[in-house]
Amino acid sequence: MITYYWPPSGGAGVQRMLKFVKYMPDFGVRPFVLTIHEDKAFYPIKDFTLLKDIHPNLKIVKTKNTEILKVFSSLLPKKEVPHSGFANHNKNTFASKVLRYLRGNLLIPDARKSWVRSAYKEACKLIEEEKIDTFIISTPPHSSQLIGLKLKKKYPHLKWIADLRDPWTDIYYYKDLLHTNWAKKIDLKYEREVIEKADTILVVSKGIKEMFTDKYKNIEAKTHAIPNGFDEDDFKVPSNPPKDEFLISHTGTIAESYNPIIFFSALEKVVSQYKDKCKIRVLFVGKTSPNFKALGATYHVSNYIEFKDYVPHQEVINFLKNTTCLLLIIAETTNQKGLLSGKLFEYLAAKKPIIAIGPKNGDAEEILNTCEAGKMFSREQEEELVKYIGVQIKEWLKNPNLDLQNNKIDSFSRKNLTAKLCKVIYGL
Repeated sequence: MITYYWPPSGGAGVQRMLKFVKYMPDFGVRPFVLTIHEDKAFYPIKDFTLLKDIHPNLKIVKTKNTEILKVFSSLLPKKEVPHSGFANHNKNTFASKVLRYLRGNLLIPDARKSWVRSAYKEACKLIEEEKIDTFIISTPPHSSQLIGLKLKKKYPHLKWIADLRDPWTDIYYYKDLLHTNWAKKIDLKYEREVIEKADTILVVSKGIKEMFTDKYKNIEAKTHAIPNGFDEDDFKVPSNPPKDEFLISHTGTIAESYNPIIFFSALEKVVSQYKDKCKIRVLFVGKTSPNFKALGATYHVSNYIEFKDYVPHQEVINFLKNTTCLLLIIAETTNQKGLLSGKLFEYLAAKKPIIAIGPKNGDAEEILNTCEAGKMFSREQEEELVKYIGVQIKEWLKNPNLDLQNNKIDSFSRKNLTAKLCKVIYGL
């Protein structure tokens, strides 16, 4: 398992590989992990609580590396590592535009490409010492898949599984990198080589699978969709929804491309209708763009909204379990129907009604309907969204615990999903 992001790095992408590794031995697969040493890495967020899921006997090789991104991020006004979609930075400043242009045209495919050399060297050692027969590379950063190109060339008999957690040149914030045509061509060449030369492609949704199979010929048979999920071990904490307020919570990063205006506009109407009947509060936990935070004032609901910065994963689960409803916003992009974040599955595990904003007839709506866990609204359905939240408030006034009472989410447990991955590894 080759992954740049590994605890103490935090975030949803870390958990995908971490949980696969946790449950692989249950299905007869012995995992090894190759990652970057935490002292040399440059993570947007850290979460030391994830270390509890690492078995003490797991062999982990950590490489040393000079991180170019440290130099790059030192030039940013906040001196922070950019989050997905640059959610923690104002993209409209001149400095941001210059640095995004440099990032998009000098660091291809991405700013962590410098890790490829040292990771390849250590991967060769590990393969030969442990007689490895399969290697899985999970990205982003998509530059890590270049390790796979080098390994497959040296060890053509090994099975290479490329796990693409996000689209590559079709990622929703790709245009924000201000690529020149020359840079786009190089990036697309890397993507094509990986897609064509990897023995197996893993993606997180049917929509992303269709995106790749439409884009590249003859890869249907080797492309598999295994979504993110939830770990039952993480959700053993009791549910304790508030009785004195109707609380809607959102966890995770929100970039400008999420286009949440419909929610703020709907919230303004909901507050107007129900503020005399109950206390209403909306909580956002995680990194959010500056422009997003300003929307509260625009729609006169600032007094009903609270923001908290990133918190460790276990604390996130506490927020999920101690709320009335959950808010899911899917980024407004070309490939939005295939977007399935790890957040959705942890929302399902929390068993709270989900108020979702995103594409109709997409993968996320299908899962919500299958699990009877909430409802999806397009950005043109503000009136319906207002009515739906109103219905939830009326139900809450009768009974402040709206927790769902079904077990239709079991197929998305991390253990069951690892079983599917192990079948792919075995070629079943």
